[in-house]
Amino acid sequence: MFEPIRKFARALRAPTAQEREMAYLNGSHDRIDLEYRQRQVDRGIFRNR
Repeated sequence: MFEPIRKFARALRAPTAQEREMAYLNGSHDRIDLEYRQRQVDRGIFRNR
């Protein structure tokens, strides 16, 4: 009964910081780009201060 409502609510929620970080890292093109992106994530570009 509530499953369609749950699916709708899940579709509207904003991605978490961890999900945004993973999407950013998965978008890397090569190893050098991945290492650069990992440093950016370690510096906290997706975290609220």
